[in-house]
Amino acid sequence: MREAPTTLPGFRLWPGLLDGAEQAALLAEVRQGLETAPLYRPLTPGGRPFSVRMSNFGALGWVSDRQGYRYQPTHPATGAPWPAIPARLLSLWDALTGWPGPPDACLVNLYQDAAKMGLHQDRDERDLTAPVLSISLGDTAVFRIGPAKGGATASVRLASGDVCALTGPARLARHGIDRLLTGSSRLLPGGGRVNLTLRVAS
Repeated sequence: MREAPTTLPGFRLWPGLLDGAEQAALLAEVRQGLETAPLYRPLTPGGRPFSVRMSNFGALGWVSDRQGYRYQPTHPATGAPWPAIPARLLSLWDALTGWPGPPDACLVNLYQDAAKMGLHQDRDERDLTAPVLSISLGDTAVFRIGPAKGGATASVRLASGDVCALTGPARLARHGIDRLLTGSSRLLPGGGRVNLTLRVAS
């Protein structure tokens, strides 16, 4: 598995790790899961809607609303349990992270049009030493990342099939999505980007 060098220790990147057939197969599994756990638009604690639509797979799902950020076992709109994390994602986790246990949460974010994600840290998990693994499907995103304690950020283009991880000193790195490069992929009909983020929440 070809890993690319990065400028931030602990930020790991595998460009083009998933080929076209693997991307299509994974997207089909994601769509199947979303039939059970449909995408919805969460609210920030301040009451503003996110620009992305979201869902989750796994025993726990990350949610945001006026009560704050948290993990919970059920979909906030349907009340149903989240569907299982696809086996091919669990295999990627095992192959790339070296973490002794499986993830119990997989966030599903759909970016379309002008959707973006401001700089933030993933801090809602119980064990902040467990890695975070992210898989990109669809249009290329301009990903921004910087050290946890502040300082300059750098931008990295994440294309369809790219996989990256926040580990070690980069586990609490500030990161976000500046914008999409619309039309850079034909994987999603109508365009857009699906981001899958595997985490150990509990």
